[in-house]
Amino acid sequence: MADIADPRAAVAGMPPASRSTTGALASLSLAMLLSSLGTSIANVALPTLSTAFAASFPAVQWVVLAYLLAVTSLIVSVGRLGDLVGRRLLLVAGLALFSAASLAAALSPTLPLLIAARAAQGLGAAVMALTVAFVGETVPKQRIGGAMGLLGTMSAIGTALGPSLGGLLIASLGWRAIFLVNAALGIVAVMLARRFLPVDEAASVARKAAGGERPRFDIPGTLLLASALAAYALAMTTGRGHFGGTNVALLVVALLAAGLFLYAEGKAASPLVRLALLRDPVLAPSLAMNALVSTVMMATLVVGPFFLSRALGLSEAQTGAVLSIGPVVSALCGVVAGRAVDRLGAAAMVVVGLAMMAVGCIALSLLPALFGVAGYAAAIMLLTPGYQLFQAANNTAVMAGVDGADRGVVSAMLGLSRNLGLVTGTAVMGAVFAFAVGTGEVGRAAPEAVAGGMRFTFAVAAGLVVVAMAVAVVGGWRKR
Repeated sequence: MADIADPRAAVAGMPPASRSTTGALASLSLAMLLSSLGTSIANVALPTLSTAFAASFPAVQWVVLAYLLAVTSLIVSVGRLGDLVGRRLLLVAGLALFSAASLAAALSPTLPLLIAARAAQGLGAAVMALTVAFVGETVPKQRIGGAMGLLGTMSAIGTALGPSLGGLLIASLGWRAIFLVNAALGIVAVMLARRFLPVDEAASVARKAAGGERPRFDIPGTLLLASALAAYALAMTTGRGHFGGTNVALLVVALLAAGLFLYAEGKAASPLVRLALLRDPVLAPSLAMNALVSTVMMATLVVGPFFLSRALGLSEAQTGAVLSIGPVVSALCGVVAGRAVDRLGAAAMVVVGLAMMAVGCIALSLLPALFGVAGYAAAIMLLTPGYQLFQAANNTAVMAGVDGADRGVVSAMLGLSRNLGLVTGTAVMGAVFAFAVGTGEVGRAAPEAVAGGMRFTFAVAAGLVVVAMAVAVVGGWRKR
């Protein structure tokens, strides 16, 4: 009988008795909070940074874009690296890098140095995708759903907290304070991770999976995938609302790099992503659904502010208050959603969550025009719990069955599909809204046109959720 304090027991799914499960979940939760906070807290500082550095708004947007590009382009690579060298070691290093980069951002004397620090901070945030991989090693299998729900709650809290906390810190202490807070929280996260996370044997598991040989890190695959993802993210996020020749060229680069990546992975002895994973009857549909659902959720952030301010005539403060309903509801229902997954099963809850989202999108298309702010709030209160239920069930179903040698890269692929959905939603759902409004200058459109755009956009969003439901059923979730 194996000693329960032996690290090998953690690989088998038994957390060591000398480690506190509560402490481990606390460290993972703080890491998840930092990742989302790092994105949301910087957005509110862009006008201040433009004034502080006497720079144009497109220039200071790179403070946000550099972080996004680093996370999106490198998340899968660091996930695979965690499988090879040890997930605990890499997560602690990523948290330390995040904290150090946050301090460097706070002390940056020029805008280029601030942007470079934000890119390094994004690399540290990419490593935090390993938090999902750790769930199976820190909690019993029957409680995985609850832990996934907790991580979803912390992500929502980080998203909701960023604008308000950032605004308060900038008003009282200046823009550098928003990065100092990240640095301080990062130090706490490092100490918690070192104290409570189990010492895994990811490298030993990966070596065993490779037939006893030490697997190599796939540098060519990393470069090709990073190039494809960075080009795609840039194509979706640049152009200031206009999709021109530069965006098309970036998409062509992304497609070429993605094709070369798939070819190279088929030939590599130790690939970054085993192509067999993409044929998995659970993982492949889950990635597609995750991207579709994230695209839909991004529509609330793209369309919501215009509808509330232009169609309903709310002030900036009132618009911000109404927009905060979604993250607050998400934070409140995350753990409940996770427990429902544990009790009722991940497969069923995936479909239930998607059904709730479809109803929520239909409600967003109809109720705000009839009942104003009350209709908008009611629809969000249907959509958001459905999203949290889907996320908890989807992540649980995938991570409960993944092999230990691929746990890091699979958790990173889940994070990547979510990020790609968000950046796609920014461009695509924004374009759908502009088309429905009838003008690219949405901020100057008539209230009736904006209301019509709202109805059309969320009707399209409901259709995307129905497609995700079809993927759930056809993709074999009932078999799982």
